[in-house]
Amino acid sequence: MNNAVQIDFVSDVACPWCAIGLAALDQALQSVGSDLQVSLRFQPFELNPDMAPEGADAADYLKRKYGLSPEQLLQNQQNLHARGAELGFQFGTRSRVWNTFDAHRLLHWAGLVDSEAEALAATDHQHRLKHALLQAYHGDGRNPSDPLVLMEVAAEAGLDPEAAREVLASDAYADEVRQAEADWQQAGIRAVPSVVINGRHLIQGGQPPEVFEQALRQIAAKALED
Repeated sequence: MNNAVQIDFVSDVACPWCAIGLAALDQALQSVGSDLQVSLRFQPFELNPDMAPEGADAADYLKRKYGLSPEQLLQNQQNLHARGAELGFQFGTRSRVWNTFDAHRLLHWAGLVDSEAEALAATDHQHRLKHALLQAYHGDGRNPSDPLVLMEVAAEAGLDPEAAREVLASDAYADEVRQAEADWQQAGIRAVPSVVINGRHLIQGGQPPEVFEQALRQIAAKALED
């Protein structure tokens, strides 16, 4: 019986709804438990690819980019905080928007570390790193383009901080990240989070855990019938 499911979680560290989507997906995966053999990979997407190294004021940038009034921005933030709290993610105060390309390079490297690991228990560095990056950015308001922040977050995820420093000090995996971004855009991904199951089934947005669980079970059941 084949109950293996491949999930590609296409997202950006700068996306607050990606924090909500991942928290919901994690709850869904806990619910399905051993019923499915899930392989979860994190794929890059940049909401602000041209963001300068110094970043930008978050409120000004978001109001300008999305045409929001101060009242709309506040309402969106309140909605995010409420949804996050329901799922166990505590949003903090984030005063600036930052470039996330180096964070994506680090995530790509973490995925390679996982793929090279022999023990299954040691192959969740990328998942833990993604959580740590989202917490650092949206929970603690830290700069995910700062190499020192990224090294600390890598260490929190169980990765070698010195190896992380070497990655960040070079252009390692820059081409791979850009190619992956281009591939997902060519596949039609225009917004995040986008959860792609078995390369064919797309779920977008910060959906509730029940939506992810139902989709996973239905897709797995259909695969068994084919």
